[in-house]
Amino acid sequence: MKALLEIIKKYEGCHRRMADGRLIAYKCPAGVWTIGWGSTGRYVREGTIWTQEKADERLEKDAQAAIDAALKASPILQGKEFKLAAIADFVYNCGAGAYQSSTLKKRVDAGDWLSAVSEIKRWDKAGGKVLAGLTKRREDEAKLLQK
Repeated sequence: MKALLEIIKKYEGCHRRMADGRLIAYKCPAGVWTIGWGSTGRYVREGTIWTQEKADERLEKDAQAAIDAALKASPILQGKEFKLAAIADFVYNCGAGAYQSSTLKKRVDAGDWLSAVSEIKRWDKAGGKVLAGLTKRREDEAKLLQK
């Protein structure tokens, strides 16, 4: 899980810190209410406030859920630490549903890592616009897929 937590923390960060150190929800570039280390969902909305400890706990829980979803969708990732981290980060960022229906998943399931690298790089848009942060994140995931 170490590689996964490193990439999540690198790209999500803990934004919108209040003067007392607590975190407040904000809309990410895709327009989704977000808090802590990129946490989203029905429990995150305008005005949501968390402590750093809550954000860290949620990161651990969400990262494990992303690993579980990645392994359920693509059992071939079992025992492949870095490839699993890449796909789990993709799931953390884009969602299990997006991965489940993607060509990326087909390439991963076939063990076609070269094509998987190309496919993961295509997921660099939010709201139809290329985002530099997503481009960099996909590059880092691609590097993990190649290990």
